[in-house]
Amino acid sequence: MDILLDACTLLSCLVGLVFGGLLFAAYKLGLLYQLFHKTETKSPRHGGESVAEVLRAHGVKYVFTLVGGHISPILVACEKLGIRIVDTRHEATAVFAADAVARLSGTVGIAAVTAGPGLTNTVTAVKNAQMAESPLLLIGGAASTLLQGRGALQDIDQMSLFKPLCKFCASVRTIREIVPTVRKALAIAQSGTPGPVFIEFPIDTLYPFHLVSKEFGVKNPPKGLMGKVVTWYLQNHLINLFAGAWESRDVSPLPVNIPQATDDQVQKCIELVSRAKKPLILLGSQATLPPTPVDNIRKALESLGIPCFLGGMSRGMLGRDNPIHIRQNRRDALKDADLVLLAGTVCDFRLSYGRVLNRRSKIIAVNRDKTQLLKNSDMFWKPTVAIQGDAGSFLLRLSEGLKGHKCPEEWAQSLKAGDVTKEKANMAKADEKTDRHLNPLKVLHHVDELMAEDSIIVADGGDFVGSAAYIMRPRGPLRWLDPGAFGTLGVGGGFALGAKLCRPESEVWIIYGDGSLGYSVAEYDTFTRHKTPVISLVGNDACWSQISREQVPILGSNVACGLAFTDYHIVADGYGGKGYLIGRDDEDRVDDIIKEAQREALAGKAILLNVLIGKTNFREGSISV
Repeated sequence: MDILLDACTLLSCLVGLVFGGLLFAAYKLGLLYQLFHKTETKSPRHGGESVAEVLRAHGVKYVFTLVGGHISPILVACEKLGIRIVDTRHEATAVFAADAVARLSGTVGIAAVTAGPGLTNTVTAVKNAQMAESPLLLIGGAASTLLQGRGALQDIDQMSLFKPLCKFCASVRTIREIVPTVRKALAIAQSGTPGPVFIEFPIDTLYPFHLVSKEFGVKNPPKGLMGKVVTWYLQNHLINLFAGAWESRDVSPLPVNIPQATDDQVQKCIELVSRAKKPLILLGSQATLPPTPVDNIRKALESLGIPCFLGGMSRGMLGRDNPIHIRQNRRDALKDADLVLLAGTVCDFRLSYGRVLNRRSKIIAVNRDKTQLLKNSDMFWKPTVAIQGDAGSFLLRLSEGLKGHKCPEEWAQSLKAGDVTKEKANMAKADEKTDRHLNPLKVLHHVDELMAEDSIIVADGGDFVGSAAYIMRPRGPLRWLDPGAFGTLGVGGGFALGAKLCRPESEVWIIYGDGSLGYSVAEYDTFTRHKTPVISLVGNDACWSQISREQVPILGSNVACGLAFTDYHIVADGYGGKGYLIGRDDEDRVDDIIKEAQREALAGKAILLNVLIGKTNFREGSISV
């Protein structure tokens, strides 16, 4: 009897396992889904339309791309729905342009590139967006679902490539997945700490049924049972690919999660700030992120009256000559401060890993990212209050809680006096004659005085751009774009393209080193074709000067640092722009040439000012590693 009972139990288990296995197989093959959702084999629709519908519902205005057959349906569908397609000369530029749009518009920037080398060309730009905390969606083509890993054209393991770089990666396997996947990706890109997300679209998820079905046909299937199995499997895969594809789905934006400081944390900070005699605010790029409008943040800072150092995207937050905006002598100010508020600022190499902070100071740190919030706090500094939350909204709440309280004016005045002294010294340095060509500091002063009040400055370079950061003054919030902590060269063309599209009425200036110009000078073709007349100021000293400055005295050689005084202005002419060569003979005409360039840009020409510059010791001691 026991044996019979055991046998029945075993048989029941086996039947259960078999049934469960069959059910799982039916699920994986899509058989269960197909029972309730039909496949419209006659429909001319394609997956690119689903992508475009979601993007339009999320307010996307631009898709940046370098075209490829894998992604053509997405581009065509977006254009039909009124989304502007902007094609560039390099995939990295497309991502940099999407990054700029994300920073300036408060939406997710979109770049779409083809499979394989199209995607590998974007890696540096995506990593830069990750470190700059820019929300963007990278759309990539891919080999068809059945041919991945089988040697198809441009087929590589793209997911493994982007998982370390992106907050979210997905590979679409059926057309019905497109809408929910894109919605999810766009929400994740903006939630928490913003950053890039990646979706790959196998080519058979983007083209219509009648075209895809031709690729699934087996001309000479194996005979017998195996042939029937192969034929059935391919046919089922095709039907499952399109099952339920065109059913109505919600394309509206999903909620975005943004961390906020607690009331108790804000109250503790209000008490600390109210007791401080020499407080400082170090504002980072995170303070410019949505949902808080940058003009509201500016008002909050002015209400607090606390001296501010501005970095990254927050440059320009307080305008050109605000009494609480301090530009010089940051290290000395930090030594004297009794309270420092790190609002989206990170203790990395830019703050000497936290070593510049006075250990006796009260430190309030606010950052959306926990790792960045506490970076190097185990070694060189300790936060008094560490808040994982949004810096912009925190500043508004802090200002509300301190209404009626004013930072001691003599503290801000003493720091501003140091600014004036340092800037007079910089001006004197600008008046010095260089051994040859023009003084780069003088050139930068000329441009700073003449650029329009609505100008956006794009920084792309090393030595020349480092000097510009001290001299050029953005006129308002969101009017300065630099690569961020990754220090990437080559952002200029893409950043300027995105900026000019977002703010067509603004002058957009790219400050280029002659080394960095080489990465994106071909985008003058893009500027011409897409009618985005930017102005480039190229500091041409025929050298990778930021490297040479240390390499020569330390190692005694200038190897690989030398360039030539190349006629970059002629390159711009060749791409349909207008170039100017400015040398020592033009020293008395610099202002006139800049004004003429501004008029030409206003008339629709992309301008390149190729300025031959000499050497100064202004940036001695600056780091390059």
